[in-house]
Amino acid sequence: MTRLSFFRSLAVALGASSVVAACGGGNAPSEQLAADQTLSFPMVNEFADLDPGHMSAAQDVDAFRNVYSGLYKFDDNLNEIPDIATGAPKISDDQKTYTCTMRKDVKFSNGDPVKADDFIFSWNRAARMQGDYASVFAPVAGYDDVANGKAHDMTGLKKIDDYSFSATLTDVAAYWYTEVALWTAWVVDQKVIKAAGKEDDQNWASDPATAVGTGMFKMTARTPKTSTDFAPVANWWGGSTGAITKVHIEIIADQKAQLTKYESGGYSLIGYDNQNLTPEDVIRYNSDPQLKKQLNLQPAARTTWIGFNMCEGTGKPSKNCTFASPFGGEAGKLGREAFSLAVDRDQLVDIACSKGTACIKATGGVITKGLKGYLGDNTDPWAVFDKAKAQQLYKQWDPDGSKVKNLVYTHNTSAFNKAVCENLASQWKANLNVTMQCTAQDTASFFHARTKCTFPIFRHSWGADYDHPQDWFDFLFVTDAGSGGACYSNPQIDQMEKSANSKPLTQSLDTYKAMNKILVDNTVTGNLVYGIQQYLSHDYVKGVGGNPLYDNYWVDVKILQH
Repeated sequence: MTRLSFFRSLAVALGASSVVAACGGGNAPSEQLAADQTLSFPMVNEFADLDPGHMSAAQDVDAFRNVYSGLYKFDDNLNEIPDIATGAPKISDDQKTYTCTMRKDVKFSNGDPVKADDFIFSWNRAARMQGDYASVFAPVAGYDDVANGKAHDMTGLKKIDDYSFSATLTDVAAYWYTEVALWTAWVVDQKVIKAAGKEDDQNWASDPATAVGTGMFKMTARTPKTSTDFAPVANWWGGSTGAITKVHIEIIADQKAQLTKYESGGYSLIGYDNQNLTPEDVIRYNSDPQLKKQLNLQPAARTTWIGFNMCEGTGKPSKNCTFASPFGGEAGKLGREAFSLAVDRDQLVDIACSKGTACIKATGGVITKGLKGYLGDNTDPWAVFDKAKAQQLYKQWDPDGSKVKNLVYTHNTSAFNKAVCENLASQWKANLNVTMQCTAQDTASFFHARTKCTFPIFRHSWGADYDHPQDWFDFLFVTDAGSGGACYSNPQIDQMEKSANSKPLTQSLDTYKAMNKILVDNTVTGNLVYGIQQYLSHDYVKGVGGNPLYDNYWVDVKILQH
C-alpha cells in the first residue's frame, strides 16, 4: 500500500469527511462568493520563528509557506515539484554536483527580481545561523567550516549566471534533492536584509515592511502575541492568488475562548497552523450528527513520545550536555523501560486523544505508521502496558526514589500536551508511585531550551517533513542532531546513517529500519501516539484541510455567501 493510499484509508476509518481537493478545482456553478473574503483563525502560541533560516515549529512552517518559497515544493499529494526552478536539477555523473536553473520572471513581493545570488546568500545565511534545520545544508562542501564559525560561505555553492547556480556535495547524499524543498532553503531578499541591519539578524522577518518573500501572500500587519495579518501579493509572478483578500491570525491562549468566537462566526476555522480543539470539544463535535459536519479529521504524519535526556555528564555524550540525567546512558535504560511500560496507551488515547479523535497509539517505533521505515504494528515491546514488569524495572533502577525526586515533565503549551502530561503523571503515580509535575512553556521558549537538552524528561514530537527515514535520523538521532533535544549519541547509528544516506531508498530502507530497531531496543524514545489533524470550519468556508504534512495553501480556500 502506498503512503497516500494508507492515509486515505485511515481517514475513512476515522470518519473523515473527505480529503480536500487540490488547488485549482473550479467553482461549482451554484457557488457565490461572499463579499468579505477574510480568512481568520486562532493560534494558542505566538510564532516561534518568522525567519526561514531559523524556522522549526510546524505552526510557523504551515503559515509562512504562503509567504516564502524556494526552488522546489511539495504538491498536495506530497510529490516534489519545481517552484522557482525550471525543472529537476542536473546531477553530475559522480552524484555530487547539482546544477539548478531558475525561472527568470520571479520577483519578491516588493518587486525585486530573484536571482542566483539571492539563493546563494540565503543558503549560506541559513548555514551560519545554525537553526534546527541548518543541517539541510550539511552535505554541501564547506558547511562544517561555516557551522563552526570558521568561514562565512560554503565553498560548494557556485554562481553560474544570474539564473543558475550549482551545489557540490562533500559526499553522495541521495536524499538531498528532497531536502531542498524544505523551508530552510526558501529564498530571502539579500538587498532588504542587508539594508535592515546585519545579514544574520532576524528582526527583518518580524516587520511587515521588510518581511519580503516570493510566496502568494505577504505580511501586512503584526502585533506580537496578539495578531498577524497577511494579504495577497499584487501581480504575483506565479499567477492567481485565489479568492482570499486577507488572512487574520489571532493569538488566543484560551482554546475555549477560541471555540466560542468560532461558534459566533468570529473565525472561519480552527485547525490551521497545527492547532487543535480541546479534548472535550472535539468529542462533542464528533458525537453530534449536525456538529460533526463541520469537523474534518485527517491523519497527520506525526509521532509524539516521551523524551528522555540521555546526558551522562558535561559534554557526554553530546556537546550540549551540561548535567547527568537520571535517564542517561546505559545506567538510565531500566528507568526508560519502566516509565514506558507503565503507560497504558489505550487509556491515554481515550482520555488525552479525545477517544481517538486526536491520535492513535504508537506501537511500531518512532517513525509514524504509513511512512517508510515504520517497523510494523506491535513491534515495539516497550510500547505495551505491563505494570508488574514496570515496577520490577523501576525498583532495580531507583530503589530509594532519589532519581525521581522533584522530577518535572516539560511540554509546550496546548490542551493536547497538557492532557497527555496529566494522564502520564496520573499513570506513573498509579503504576510506579512516582509523583511527576507538569510544566508548560510557550513554544519558542520550550523549543530553544529543548534544543540545548535542558529537560530530564519532556514532551517530544516530530511531524515528518517528507516521506524518507533520513528526515527522522538526521534531525533527531545522529550525534548533535539539531532537533534531538535528548542529546542521544550512538556511533553505530551515525555510521549506518552515513551509509544509508548515500544510497537510493530502494537500497537503504532495510538499513534505516535496522536503525529504528536500535532505537526501540534501547528505549531511546517512549513512543506514545501517532497524530490526527483536526479541522473545524463553517460549511460556507471551502477548501479547508491538508495532507498528512501541511495545511492547504490559503489560495485553496474561499468563503461562500452565507
